[in-house]
Amino acid sequence: MSRWSIFVTAKMPDYVERDIAAAFDATFNTTGEKLTQEQVLKGLEGKDALFGGVGVKMDAAFMDKLPSSVKALGTYSVGFDHVDIAAAKAKGMPVFNTPDVLTDTVAECAMLLTLGVARRVTESVALMADWKGWTPLQLNGMEVAGKTMGIFGFGRIGRAIADRARAFKMNIAYSDMNKFSPDLEQGAIYYKDPAELMAHCDILILACNSTPETRGFLNRERLAKMRPTAIVVNIARGDIVNDDALIEALSQNKIMGAGLDVFNNEPNFDPRYKTLPNAFILPHIGSSTVEARRRMGQILIEGLLAFKDGKPARNRLA
Repeated sequence: MSRWSIFVTAKMPDYVERDIAAAFDATFNTTGEKLTQEQVLKGLEGKDALFGGVGVKMDAAFMDKLPSSVKALGTYSVGFDHVDIAAAKAKGMPVFNTPDVLTDTVAECAMLLTLGVARRVTESVALMADWKGWTPLQLNGMEVAGKTMGIFGFGRIGRAIADRARAFKMNIAYSDMNKFSPDLEQGAIYYKDPAELMAHCDILILACNSTPETRGFLNRERLAKMRPTAIVVNIARGDIVNDDALIEALSQNKIMGAGLDVFNNEPNFDPRYKTLPNAFILPHIGSSTVEARRRMGQILIEGLLAFKDGKPARNRLA
């Protein structure tokens, strides 16, 4: 069977592009610019598949406009809230993503954010511009040892974060739709009601999927359940958080701080976060390691090739 011709919508690392070129006849986005939906559709003319899709809204209208040559869509991400899966299924268009390859990388980022807030890194970096020397009062933060980390969303990433937190001598609690088996909990305390979890934890990790039920989850009512010494960390999706509510809590010291790697309306996130000394913010680097980027490319290549050859693919969404 001949090689597929694919359109790569986003500029990829060189090592990923080499892997893609070894598997497909690929047309790459060499500019690094974010493509519009119309530009992507034009680039797909005569192609067998899309590789990338990051930042491209693949809604029902997009599905309807796909060139007849297109046989599959691959999104270079674990999340697929930008893809209308129902519309893809209705059209019979297979969709592939990159599951299970970001777990360690994102879990490490969650710990970075946790420690960054606990040890007041934003303020420490700012202080270095005019540091007068050590004093007993200087930026006293919070030890995480002995504290309780509450994880909202106890999937693979949530459990990997828990593993790392235990190494820091932290206690683990979680909330999810269902209680997990003892071998997966490893002693973690389960709260069916996330509000109850928030009332009992020192550090809240948002590690859930973005769904109609979780969007806007972190609102004023739920933040009011938290301790004034508590930390919020979001490595899930920006739309899990109500920005007005969180910024109010931070600016009024209703919680200790927040570590954020994802935001609403990225990259046009709320600029007020940049003015808050107790906000430790990162530009969505949760999956930004060489190892993870390559694994993402490899699993997407694997899925598209399996489908092309009529074989089952572990990363097929639709």
